[in-house]
Amino acid sequence: MDAQTAGKTGRTLELLHSLAYFVPETEQELVAAGLEPGRMIYFAGRSAPLGAPPATVVTSTFYNFNPELIGSVIPRAWELAKPSDIVAARYRAIDAAYVRLLGADVTGSSDMAEAAELVSIAARNIPGVEGRPLYAGWASVEWPTVPHVAFWHALTLLREYRGDGHIAALQTADLNGLDALITHTATGIGFQKKFAQTRRGWSQEQWNEAVESLKDRELLDRATGELTEDGQDLRDVVEDLTDDLAFAPWDALGESGAKRLLEIAAPWRAALVEQEVFPTALFGPRFGEMR
Repeated sequence: MDAQTAGKTGRTLELLHSLAYFVPETEQELVAAGLEPGRMIYFAGRSAPLGAPPATVVTSTFYNFNPELIGSVIPRAWELAKPSDIVAARYRAIDAAYVRLLGADVTGSSDMAEAAELVSIAARNIPGVEGRPLYAGWASVEWPTVPHVAFWHALTLLREYRGDGHIAALQTADLNGLDALITHTATGIGFQKKFAQTRRGWSQEQWNEAVESLKDRELLDRATGELTEDGQDLRDVVEDLTDDLAFAPWDALGESGAKRLLEIAAPWRAALVEQEVFPTALFGPRFGEMR
């Protein structure tokens, strides 16, 4: 297995992790734990394993959100609910969502147990926490014993490990959080522009200023706003470096293990898409190419 194949494997499975941000069970459980509905659910739910981090730490580890947006709910969230209670609530939400979406026959199946074991081999072979703060937080969470929850947990460790490396790659490419968001949107494989801008909390003025800066760097075409050849090359370098930095755990699983994992999990991913768990209209035209 090479790094690019491993990267594709991780991206293919990512929807089975990221359902946590879209299913109603997440908000229901976290509101019951004391949080306010809306943006607080995402920011506190994802950063709670770090303890009770200030807004600056969440901004650093999440990277492409407007700091003012994060500051509107962090650290206030920690006054409303204990981080440990938030983490526990999130795992309850995942448990319920998987059973609802896939069915008890699937979550209790031998295939799920096998998939959990395979993806856990990869996750348990992540080399370490150095330079991977968000992964480090999630790695401190006790490993679940229920197979479908363990499956999600292992995917989450791999996702956050990759995400921390992705930030390192973006910084190497001299792309700050907003630059990264704009150029990723321009590839057509991320969010659509309007959703990316509003979801990440950037004003039109802030977005326009960043676009002009990227045009001055000749990464965006001055007339169309699309990626230039240099811009696409830079994004390709970022993705290749991200794949390289995330390769070790997948290499430990091996090509045959990864192939078997995809074989088992592909129908589950398809079931989530079929049930419209994700608002596909919010994604760019090439979104499916990277999944």
